[in-house]
Amino acid sequence: MASSKTGIDTEALIAQYEQATNQQAQALRQAVHDTTLKALQQRELTLKAIKDVVKSVTEAAAQGAARNTHGVDIDAMLAQTVAGVDDAVRQAVHASQRALQQLLDQGLDVREKQVKKAMDDIEKMEDMVFQTMRKATSNTALAPMQGAWAQALMLFGQGDSATGQAASEAVEQLLAKAQAAAREGRAFNQRAAQAFMDHYATLVSGVLIGMSEAMGAAPASAAKPPPARKSR
Repeated sequence: MASSKTGIDTEALIAQYEQATNQQAQALRQAVHDTTLKALQQRELTLKAIKDVVKSVTEAAAQGAARNTHGVDIDAMLAQTVAGVDDAVRQAVHASQRALQQLLDQGLDVREKQVKKAMDDIEKMEDMVFQTMRKATSNTALAPMQGAWAQALMLFGQGDSATGQAASEAVEQLLAKAQAAAREGRAFNQRAAQAFMDHYATLVSGVLIGMSEAMGAAPASAAKPPPARKSR
């Protein structure tokens, strides 16, 4: 049954986690990545929409992992879960960057209120993912696994997740290009750019779909593994 809010088949994801063995940890990462990315592509990419998707995917994974009775390495399973979500949201950050760059290229001023909010949302992405996943796994029914979840989530909020690194690079590059354009005194179509900005979330979604098609839905396993972190 699909979640009415996000369109995610949460029951299928729960079942996959419930039945997984140690040999299927990588497959779980791919499943989480693909499920998250597909759900993101089906909506306007606002910060709230991304949060709703991350919450739904995490809750399903947590429920399924808690029911698993195959003696799996829970730490490895949850680490792969976090990595799958992380890589999918990283792609959303890249899509946001490309969409904003298109608007800046057309003449939208980086000082515009809407542009500032869009860039602020990019900067908030990592913390949002961490807080959402942490809250989604804080249910008392998951108490025996909360230590393992905390360990798996350690990279978020520290700037070392794929999402955090992509967000930092995106904002830095956008600001640098906007400053270069200002120095060169380029003439732009501010009115046209503003019209696109009014539909920014839809534009980002379209960019994300285009990126995925161009990449041939590259597997999550192609991403670098998350770095080890010390305890918070």
